[in-house]
Amino acid sequence: MIKRNFKLLSLASLIALYSSATVASSAEVIGRAPDNTSGRLIGGWSAFLLGGAAAGPLGALAGGLAGAFAGSQTQESAGLSGNVYLVKTDDGAVQRFRSPQHTFSKGDLVSIDGIRIKPLTQSLSATQQ
Repeated sequence: MIKRNFKLLSLASLIALYSSATVASSAEVIGRAPDNTSGRLIGGWSAFLLGGAAAGPLGALAGGLAGAFAGSQTQESAGLSGNVYLVKTDDGAVQRFRSPQHTFSKGDLVSIDGIRIKPLTQSLSATQQ
């Protein structure tokens, strides 16, 4: 009985996994903007803790907001900003993606693979092998 339940659980897990997998599709990069997410995160978290210790819950909120702004500005002024790419998909929707492995220009064709984008030529050559 336990063995049968385990098989059913395994099958249900596989079905859920495959049904939630994303299908790669082609799209076009339509813009690029600076991405300072890590600066916001580090600045906001540290100032949140300091503000909370100094002034309680309201200090934590104010410190977190001020720290996120300061962290973003610091990362940008240090020249350490990443890139976030605006991508227009086949159905006309515009989505934002980060791609730490590749640099893209406006008009580049890309494939969407989960939460990342990859050059379309690389994706086509990988599927042809």
